[in-house]
Amino acid sequence: MNKIFLLLAFTITSNLLFSQEVGLNIGDKAPEINLKNPNAEEMKLSSLKGKYVIIDFWASWCGPCRRENPNLVQAYKKFNKSIFKEGKELEIYSVSLDKNLNSWINAMTKDQLFWEYHVSDLKGWQSNAANTYNIQSIPQTFLINGDGIILAKNLKGKKLHAFLEKELK
Repeated sequence: MNKIFLLLAFTITSNLLFSQEVGLNIGDKAPEINLKNPNAEEMKLSSLKGKYVIIDFWASWCGPCRRENPNLVQAYKKFNKSIFKEGKELEIYSVSLDKNLNSWINAMTKDQLFWEYHVSDLKGWQSNAANTYNIQSIPQTFLINGDGIILAKNLKGKKLHAFLEKELK
């Protein structure tokens, strides 16, 4: 009887330790995003498992977003091939709140956002991902580790670079 009780207690404890709540707080598992890129191909956030990911909510018409884009480009160039404590490499998963495909593509080109993961449903503020992530203003970022756990939110400029430096293995 004691062996069964201990096994049951261990199983319950293990499940609690390894289950992760999906949410928007630091320490939560980031909600899935599955939107299309400019070529109408679906790109899932979960396909980046194992990598550190900056989820970047932005739009072509957003001045502060466009001013932050050079910082994201610099972070990507600096950390893309890095090994982190809880993941390898850095990827950026850009979620556009644009409604116009051409405006979105032109902004990506002009700002030299050369990473692969650009997605949008072209619904602006009614974007499914924006609603899931409770986006009220942009730019807004979430940094997740290789397991999809939110490590930080809204890091910009030097704070983003400092945080990434601290996370290097």
